Amino acid sequence: MSAPHSLPLAEAAALIAAKRLSPVELLQSCLDRVAAVEPKLNAIIRLVADEAMGDARAAEAEIARGGSRGPLHGIPVGLKDIIDLAGHPTTCHSKLQIDRVATEDAVATARLRAAGAVFPAKLSTHEFAIGGPAFDLPF
Repeated sequence: MSAPHSLPLAEAAALIAAKRLSPVELLQSCLDRVAAVEPKLNAIIRLVADEAMGDARAAEAEIARGGSRGPLHGIPVGLKDIIDLAGHPTTCHSKLQIDRVATEDAVATARLRAAGAVFPAKLSTHEFAIGGPAFDLPF
């Protein structure tokens, strides 16, 4: 499969469930695409690739043993920088929050994690997700 990152979500999920696409392969394809286009887009505030790759490997092992958490199992999901990811900064794209590190996952993150999603990146947003566009966003 030449470009797993370009698959529709439902198709990627079906291929993972059928063990025809690995979560690691999908994540690596996404990370390769990020490396190619992110310098022009500035859409990612924080890349969490190593942690996400560990989670993708764990999802792959669980799926190989016959486990399934549902259609998001092994799917990479970017979180806007207003949603807490335990152990990582959540700045809300504001200098007022520059040093704030999440001590636990947001409820949405925890539910996505329980469903098997992996989190490779915190994504840019308007400050506190209101107003905009900000001067430092690409649009």
